Amino acid sequence: MSSIIKKSEAFVTEKLISKTNDSYLYHNLRHTQRVVKSTEEILEEEKVSEAQKEELLVAAWFHDLGYTVSVEEHEKHSAKMAKEFLEKENCKADFIANVSKLIMATRRNYEPENHQEKIIRDADSSHFAKKSFIQTSELLREELSLLGIAKYNIEEWREENINLLRIKHRFYTDYAKEKWLPEKDKNIKRLVKAKKKSKKLIKKESLKAKFKGELPDRGIQTLYRVTLRNHLKLSDIADTKANILLSVNAIIISLALANLIPKLDNPSNDYLFYPTFIFIIFSIISMVMSILATKPNVTSGEFTEEDVKSKKVNLLFFGNFHKMELSQYDWAMKELIKNKDYIYSSLTKDLYFLGIVLERKYRLLRWTYTVFMIGMILSVIVFGIALKFYGPDRVLDLPELPQ
Repeated sequence: MSSIIKKSEAFVTEKLISKTNDSYLYHNLRHTQRVVKSTEEILEEEKVSEAQKEELLVAAWFHDLGYTVSVEEHEKHSAKMAKEFLEKENCKADFIANVSKLIMATRRNYEPENHQEKIIRDADSSHFAKKSFIQTSELLREELSLLGIAKYNIEEWREENINLLRIKHRFYTDYAKEKWLPEKDKNIKRLVKAKKKSKKLIKKESLKAKFKGELPDRGIQTLYRVTLRNHLKLSDIADTKANILLSVNAIIISLALANLIPKLDNPSNDYLFYPTFIFIIFSIISMVMSILATKPNVTSGEFTEEDVKSKKVNLLFFGNFHKMELSQYDWAMKELIKNKDYIYSSLTKDLYFLGIVLERKYRLLRWTYTVFMIGMILSVIVFGIALKFYGPDRVLDLPELPQ
């Protein structure tokens, strides 16, 4: 690297660090360093003389230094500051003129007139081909807003960038066309994809806003969902409890029939009759009550057109429609979903009648467990009494026979 390039780097870096406004989120030292690096990248592939390379790199360092003076016509300020600096460094007039011309070539909408100008313009817009383009572009949007130059919302700024990359901007050098153009196209695709996604989101939000009064609140949906789920869980628990009692009593009766009842034929086992009788009777009653607790109750399964129109039938319960034709049920469901109040009414009826069924199940189960418990206790007590007073080991006090 020549001494003038090193001196230019040191001078510009010091100025940009000490003089740059904090509002310059984009046009700062980081941007200048990126342009210089991109210029070097192009120069490695493009054929230019050493003198021209030197002019390009010095111009790349100075091209945005004018922002330390003013946003307006910053290229002119940059060229003036470069000229003053280069004159102090005793550079040749032709060198200074070429550097100034290259700086002015970075103006917006300027069409390059020679190879050098094409290189610096491509380097200045190299961020269009970077993966970080969207983030870098966002910094420019914020900078414009902070400086009071222009205010764009995200959608407007995205549209500006799409138009810029698709229509207004183009790369000039062969290297940029080969290496950077494909990456630039990818950024265009990302912007277009984000635009489509944003449109879908806006449409969705507008529909939400339009039907806000008609859509069910999330809290209401959660209320019905959780309550219905809890009712169904309680119903499953009740059925499980009833099945346990059925199984236990079935085992008890099987054991009684296999072991106790055959022994009752023997007169010496008469004391077992009452305990066995009580044991089996209470077990049978418990079984019957368990069956009643789990016995399904299916309604008529029919409804009329008038029932639907008057909202008297709950179409969400199978017992109300299992005998109807598909076409009739399809019509009724369409009527249901048209009316939010009818939907809530049907869900409420579901909750209510599930509650009625649960109350009946748990009431019967409570009595079933009570009967089973009483039967077990009573059977044990009677068996104990019978064993003590009438058991086989009891010695009877018989009167003595006369001699």
